Amino acid sequence: MALKITVIGTGYLGATHAAAMAELGFEVLGLDVVPEKIEMLSSGRVPMFEPGLEELLAKHVAGIEGSSGRLRFTTSWEEIGAFGDVHFVCVNTPQKHGEYACDMSYVDAAFASLAPVLRSGALVVGKSTVPVGSAERLAATLPEGVDLAWNPEFLREGFAVDDTLHPDRVVVGVRSERAEKLLREVYAVPVAEGTPFVVTDYPTAELVKTSANSFLATKISFINAMAEVCEAAGGDVAKLAEAIGYDERIGAKFLRAGVGFGGGCLPKDIRAFMARAGELGVDQALTFLREIDSINMRRRGQMVEMAREAVGGDSFLGKRVAVLGATFKPDSDDVRDSPALNVAGQIQLQGGQVTVYDPKGMENARRLFPTLAYAASAVEAVRGADVVLHLTEWREFRELDPEELGAVASSRVVLDGRNALDPTRWREAGWTFRAMGRPSA
Repeated sequence: MALKITVIGTGYLGATHAAAMAELGFEVLGLDVVPEKIEMLSSGRVPMFEPGLEELLAKHVAGIEGSSGRLRFTTSWEEIGAFGDVHFVCVNTPQKHGEYACDMSYVDAAFASLAPVLRSGALVVGKSTVPVGSAERLAATLPEGVDLAWNPEFLREGFAVDDTLHPDRVVVGVRSERAEKLLREVYAVPVAEGTPFVVTDYPTAELVKTSANSFLATKISFINAMAEVCEAAGGDVAKLAEAIGYDERIGAKFLRAGVGFGGGCLPKDIRAFMARAGELGVDQALTFLREIDSINMRRRGQMVEMAREAVGGDSFLGKRVAVLGATFKPDSDDVRDSPALNVAGQIQLQGGQVTVYDPKGMENARRLFPTLAYAASAVEAVRGADVVLHLTEWREFRELDPEELGAVASSRVVLDGRNALDPTRWREAGWTFRAMGRPSA
């Protein structure tokens, strides 16, 4: 008999996982404690922007004409317990307010509500990013006859659907052959396509996600540290990155210098990792992550200083600043810990008149920074601007016509905070072009 799958938590991770499991052929029931979210998902709509996700939902949500009907949503824990063979826990683990540590309250609440309704023989699978040691503790909260596995997620916002259907690896922390067997059945399609299936213990599975994010953060902050040196020495960080990227031991990915990383994963994950290492008595092993975090946050202040120099060097008072980008990365509407909005907010606090435009993140940005001005297009954002800051590398921004923007700007000065624009095109249109870490370019 085919496995039936439940997904607990239908945010970014959960909604994507539920839709992907239905696409792989399983009957799926998703649960959330927010009725409005369930209502929206049940109509085939998503509460966030993620390319391809709404189309995948419409393909499978029950009640939508032409759908497979394999995917439904509920607020009932009893219905979840009676329905599922494999239960994926996909709830959020944010950073604790005022601390580096991870807030496990959502995960703990999910397990507490799930445990009493589970049938004997069920498998609970944690996908949330948690401090190492959490699986061991949570396994003890489950009833006898119920197994726990830990299966970390590696989704990239903007590519989440493809990352779920065609992952570059599947990692499972298990304690029984039965749990491994069930998860091999769940992931049979991607494994048959060649996706590696890595079986390990609980602690290793928990550490894989935080280790991977820490390595990526390190690589980003390394090239940004090199950008600081290039600024001082008159070098070109883009050429430096190209040259070292040809070394296959290093690789070119994640070596684009700029205003740094943000979002709901990398910053809070490396901080939670540091906090957990301290609890385990091995904080010295991860002291380097404190500098990684510091380099990353410093980039935002450096962009503010570059903008101040661009408008005269003294003050932002009376100066109009256009900010292209609000989300922390392109192909997403996620503005959590966004470097773009952080820079915009700092400039406004220092007296600048800041106008922001983003293709998908405007609504979320308005909620987070209601005092900033927002424009309906890049052209409107740039109208009358003394300086233009490019802070999120949307394709739309790379394809902008510098001549058209120059016709409405007060001053043709552009600062590329993502090293993604074509300097030649902008300079040929009469713009003063400056990119981070490239004073000589």
